[in-house]
This record gives sequence, structure tokens and C-alpha cells, in this order.
Amino acid sequence: MKLLNRVFCFLLLSLFASHIVIAGEEVPESIQGTTKISAEQLIELADKYNNLVIIDARKPSDRAQGYIEGSIGLVNTDTTPASLSSHIKSKNTPVVFFCNGEKCGRSVESSKIAVKDGYKNVYWFRGGWAEWIEKGLPVTKG
Repeated sequence: MKLLNRVFCFLLLSLFASHIVIAGEEVPESIQGTTKISAEQLIELADKYNNLVIIDARKPSDRAQGYIEGSIGLVNTDTTPASLSSHIKSKNTPVVFFCNGEKCGRSVESSKIAVKDGYKNVYWFRGGWAEWIEKGLPVTKG
């Protein structure tokens, strides 16, 4: 019986591990119609554009742990042309999308919706929250 339990656990872990690899592969290196940026480039954009919109595509429970000051919480599952237009003045307004990090696909989905809807200045902060925290950049809570 113990051997059967070990085999079952091994198969379960193998299945879980392959899911992680597959999930990691789903996040692309780039997204057509967007410009991939780093944390430093996001700061440069914020300095350059006073109308920059930063969309945090993470779940509310993730955002509750902290967020980039001035960012708007709009989870990917709520991102639609209507929700985007309520936060972004025009299709030419520069907009940055981010989520938890390189293995998170939420900002990928949100960015693709924006591009498909005709937004022209779409930036994708691929490193997202993980990169922001890793570099010790300021966070807001509340």
C-alpha cells in the first residue's frame, strides 16, 4: 500500500510540475503591438508623460499586499474595451500593463485586449510586481 501511495504522489507531483512548466511557457517574451519595458523604463515613462496610465492587472488580493503608486487596479478578467475607456482618455494615451511577474499572464491578456481595441501606446512591464519589489522601488498599501 505504501508503494501505491508513493507512486500516486509521484504522479501527482509530476503532473503539477508539468503544469508549472506549461504555465511558464504561456507567457511570451513579447506581445505584438506593445513595447516591453523594465521597472526603470516605467519610471522614465512616468517622468516623461504626465498622462501615463498604469494598469495593475493582478487580483485584488494581490494588490492588497501593495501596489505601484498611481496605478489603477483592473484585473484582467474585468478588462474590456468599456473598462479601458473609463480609465484611459484616448487611444493615444500611453498605458502600461503589469501583473505579478514574468510567469503571470494577466497583464498579457489585458495588453492584448488594449491592442485589439486600438490603443496605440501600449507598454508591457513584463517583470511586473516581482521586479518592482526585487529592485526595492517604492510601494503603496491601502
